[in-house]
Amino acid sequence: MATTCVTIYSTRFCGYCRAAEDLLRRSGVPFLSIDVTGDAEAREQLLERTNGYRTVPVIFNGDTFIGGFQELARLASQGDLRGRLCDSQAA
Repeated sequence: MATTCVTIYSTRFCGYCRAAEDLLRRSGVPFLSIDVTGDAEAREQLLERTNGYRTVPVIFNGDTFIGGFQELARLASQGDLRGRLCDSQAA
């Protein structure tokens, strides 16, 4: 079983959330998706982890906040997204 490298907070109707998840899948990056749609507890966890960041997707590499879809796409454009995210946790 693959270790989860990335956590993504999303909502059901967010196109950028779906795009981020699709990019992670295509890149072979294991991720945990947390749907905050109508989930006050998950939304509160999101706010705490980001010091108030409210928009989705919110993407973490381990405990490091990397941003949203645009930041993820920027990392992917630099090549080897899986290596950049998963391997950085082994350090």
